[in-house]
Amino acid sequence: MTPDTVAGRYRLEQRLSTTVMADVWLADDSVLERRVVVKLLAADADRSRFEREARAAAALAHPNIVQLFDYGEERGRPYMVLEYLPGGTLADRLPEGKPLPDVETRRVAAQVAAGLAHAHLHGVVHRDLKTGNVLFDSEDRAKVADFGIARIHGTDTITDTGTVLGTAAYMAPEQVVGGAVTPAADVYAFGVLLYRMLSGRFPFESEHPMELARMHRDLDPPPLRSVRGDAPGDLAALAMAALTKDPGARPVDGASLLAELERGTSAPTLVEEAATVHLPALRRRRRGRLAYLVAGMLLLAAGLVVAAIVVGSRSSAPAVTSRAKETSTRRHRPQPSVTLPTSTPSTSTTQPTTTHTAPPVTTAAPPPPPPTTSTTVSSTTTTPSTTAPATTGR
Repeated sequence: MTPDTVAGRYRLEQRLSTTVMADVWLADDSVLERRVVVKLLAADADRSRFEREARAAAALAHPNIVQLFDYGEERGRPYMVLEYLPGGTLADRLPEGKPLPDVETRRVAAQVAAGLAHAHLHGVVHRDLKTGNVLFDSEDRAKVADFGIARIHGTDTITDTGTVLGTAAYMAPEQVVGGAVTPAADVYAFGVLLYRMLSGRFPFESEHPMELARMHRDLDPPPLRSVRGDAPGDLAALAMAALTKDPGARPVDGASLLAELERGTSAPTLVEEAATVHLPALRRRRRGRLAYLVAGMLLLAAGLVVAAIVVGSRSSAPAVTSRAKETSTRRHRPQPSVTLPTSTPSTSTTQPTTTHTAPPVTTAAPPPPPPTTSTTVSSTTTTPSTTAPATTGR
């Protein structure tokens, strides 16, 4: 490594930033002839955090997550090579004290939610989502960046119990108290980000990080519609739901956020790109459950048809009435200040078993021959009708 070259191929051109963690450079990849970003670990920085960021980025491949190209070490100094995003950050785009245009807000929200959905599906919780960590590429696509303090499922934690990591303005209440961090923490940070884009201000504001953290822990945010009365109703509702104190009462993860955005928009093209790339595995699981349901219904229908044929063929079989009981389970999650559209509750139906028992058949002796005397006999024979039982589910 020369003073201006890393790994013999990445020529450092312009320093983009310097933090306690790393030096970030705009560089030229002489092998593939493209611009990249080279991130070099600072001398006294946490090496494990740097490696964690690289592992998290390498585990995720999604259009709304910054892509990792390379990772290595020269002369004891680790480095990572990331895609270059010339569009700047979301923080750069937010007008002071004013909301973003609603169309822009909806598009960015959908793309960030899609990136979170992919990360959560792969067991990664970002833990530091904020406007400075949402970047834009040359096609103006939003991408989630900086997984330096991410929690990765199945690996050792970066912190001890009770340790607080994150940015105070975006911290979920459970992060503030050092509790367990799940995808719901990213959902809360998404709520802060969406609140800011819609209203031009943060739900809580203070110059002191500790005071900000206390407010996120103890106070309910002002209803967004009280701050901006003409905010789109579905987006305002989603922001407030994401900011619920109880993590169990928020949308579950990034996939839930994106589902709400898709449900609420009246212009599907605004989230079309995000919708086509978010959670294909989730789509497959839903299709699989639907296929099982359809197959079960077809088998049930076939069984009823066979039963009707069998019963109809036995005129001596009595009519049997059966009643089916249907049980329905609803799960309600409390929403303190807003009610989001709920999905159709799942219904579990137990099909009863109906047994038809035919009476024993008695064979009568043949009638005696008619007498020689002519006799006129008038007889009426009535054949009882047999009706297949109707099953009623309640």
